Amino acid sequence: MYTTYFGLTEKPFSLTPDPRFLYLSERHAEALAHLQYGILEGGGFIQLTGEVGTGKTTLTRTLLARLPEEIDLALILNPRLNVRELLVTICEELGLDGCADASDNKTLIDRLNARLIDAHKRGHRAVLLIDEAQNLEIDVLEQLRLLTNLETETTKLLQIILIGQPELRTTLARTDLRQLAQRITGRYHLAGLDVADTSAYVRHRLAVAGAEREIFTSRALIEVHRLAGGTPRLINVICDRALLGAYTAEQSHVTPKLVREAAREIGGAVPVPTWRSRTALAGAVAACAAILLGVGWWRLADPLDAAAPVEALPGATVDAVVPAATAAARTAADAAAPAPALVPPSDAAVPIIDDWLHGVADVTGTDAAFATLLDLWKVEPPADGAQPCRYVAGKGLSCEHQLGSWALLRALNEPAILELVDSSGNSHQVVLTALDGAHATLRAGAHSRVVALDDLDCCWFGEFLVIWRPAPGLEQLMLPGMRSEGVRWLRGALVELQGGEDVSSDPARYDQVLVERVRTFQRNQGLKADGKVGVQTLIALSTVLNESDSPSLRNGG
Repeated sequence: MYTTYFGLTEKPFSLTPDPRFLYLSERHAEALAHLQYGILEGGGFIQLTGEVGTGKTTLTRTLLARLPEEIDLALILNPRLNVRELLVTICEELGLDGCADASDNKTLIDRLNARLIDAHKRGHRAVLLIDEAQNLEIDVLEQLRLLTNLETETTKLLQIILIGQPELRTTLARTDLRQLAQRITGRYHLAGLDVADTSAYVRHRLAVAGAEREIFTSRALIEVHRLAGGTPRLINVICDRALLGAYTAEQSHVTPKLVREAAREIGGAVPVPTWRSRTALAGAVAACAAILLGVGWWRLADPLDAAAPVEALPGATVDAVVPAATAAARTAADAAAPAPALVPPSDAAVPIIDDWLHGVADVTGTDAAFATLLDLWKVEPPADGAQPCRYVAGKGLSCEHQLGSWALLRALNEPAILELVDSSGNSHQVVLTALDGAHATLRAGAHSRVVALDDLDCCWFGEFLVIWRPAPGLEQLMLPGMRSEGVRWLRGALVELQGGEDVSSDPARYDQVLVERVRTFQRNQGLKADGKVGVQTLIALSTVLNESDSPSLRNGG
């Protein structure tokens, strides 16, 4: 109902666990890394717990969608089973026939052991993943422990991943299950999102659904966090209802009042402000700057808004500056596929990137990455303590944090800082200096390395930061029907690039002729050809216009 009204291609806050909408907060990224490590290393148990609605199922679906071919998976989604039913289900999940006809449990275990040994000989690894594991009975958990005794002289034949609510931790802490607890090689508890992650989460889902402007105000996002407590499922329900409320009220933005009304409609209790809650809210407002900058190391970016006042014709829509976290419009190719998620690589791929990252770890910090990127722009790095993006703004440049794919990076054609996570969970900031075919050139300080994109998919989550040169005073969102000096500049720039005559009676008005010019440029650059000009189109345009004095990925930095 509201999707067309807000320019969305689909509902952004559906409760189905769609991996495309997975927002990898620092907590979720760590949880996914723990699962990946457990699958690749093998042996014993991996335990992932989290409160209801914190994203465990979506995280699991993302992992399953990216499993390498050499993983033989047995998946149990309803673990309310007795021991025999458990063994039958595992055997059937691993492709064995006639399991239900086995005369006793020993026969099932013998068949399972033979299947696991055969997989090991073929270079495969067997993984048993149990969701809602807090529902497992004690005798079933003990049988799972015994299954981990199936092994060769050097390798456990079955890796077991238990995913469940916090009650699972209580169960596994029982004295009579201490033998099982000692075999858990990795534990991770998935907590709710903090205020900054809540903001980034909402903006990410809106971006995946096609949003090209800010829809929730910053204060509304703080209110979403307060009412949902950082729980993604509650965030989805509240935001979905708030969007419907904004549509019904014909409002262009979701406000704190609409968020509170949405919470009331779904039965959520709205706390009465006390002096303590006011103090807490003041702290949340103080964190608003961090919200606007995104999460993780990107908080250092501190971008500056450079929007100029825009005059609109009657009926035209004039929106705020496209924020970095919501400007991720996808190309036609990207629309069918999500931004890269954490992909378990082949055994041969892990050492390739890991060894290099470990070798250059002393120059993969944020400051070193910015220094490298600024070197490509022939700009001296800032003095100690200076905010890098505020610093470059004084040089006529701008930072932009984006979420996307290799295709988007090619379209923007600007060197970028990527955050890579090695197999041990350590973060590294490196600079992408060239991108051609199936390979990327990375630089960390004075060290460069050419890496296959397939080998990078294991450790790049799709976030990147670019520096670009915006035209002075140019607004960062221009839509059909608008009238501004920015539109006049845009028309002149495209005429210069594309040639031909443009005899508009009002060059400052975004008319249909300009829409077609914009679409042509977007198609040529590999961007989504929607005829609207946001940050991504402006970056690509800036790169083309300043080709002689700005670095580019096609020219190798």
